Amino acid sequence: MFSHLVLASRSPQRTAILSQLGIDHEVRPSDAAELAEGDPEAVAVENARRKALAVDGELVLGVDTLVALDGVIYGKPRDRDEARSTLVALSGATHQVISGVALARGRQVETRSAVTDVTFRALTAAQIEWYLATGEWRERAGGYAIQGRGAALVRAISGDYLNVVGLPAATLLDLLGW
Repeated sequence: MFSHLVLASRSPQRTAILSQLGIDHEVRPSDAAELAEGDPEAVAVENARRKALAVDGELVLGVDTLVALDGVIYGKPRDRDEARSTLVALSGATHQVISGVALARGRQVETRSAVTDVTFRALTAAQIEWYLATGEWRERAGGYAIQGRGAALVRAISGDYLNVVGLPAATLLDLLGW
């Protein structure tokens, strides 16, 4: 369907989504320095661009997914306490999952963004502790994984479900011209 794609990410979710779409790819993680503060959409797009340019290949995909609530970025929690604080902040609220997507063809980079609204249930302390005990919050923007037990935290979403998982399929396919 497309020429060989290089995924500049370690994310098993992104690899699974690319495979689900039938896109042949190889994984070459990027260690590009990432922004952590600023306008959430601009940060996600810039981080994706940096990742795409940090890896060699004819067609390189860089993606950055973050969670934002009222303009505050919630990245991957450093530890259980930070994960707890994030889940408390998101409880009963609607936040945005924002992905920056960058496709590098040589040094030419085209970027897009995708935004999905996610509304959490009002969570009790016991529910938050249950989720923290799963360990699923590790290495997850916003401290949860909607495709796993984190689905129990969510009341509703508006937008691309796969964006919340880690790779907005429609946005990527638009960039690929398909």
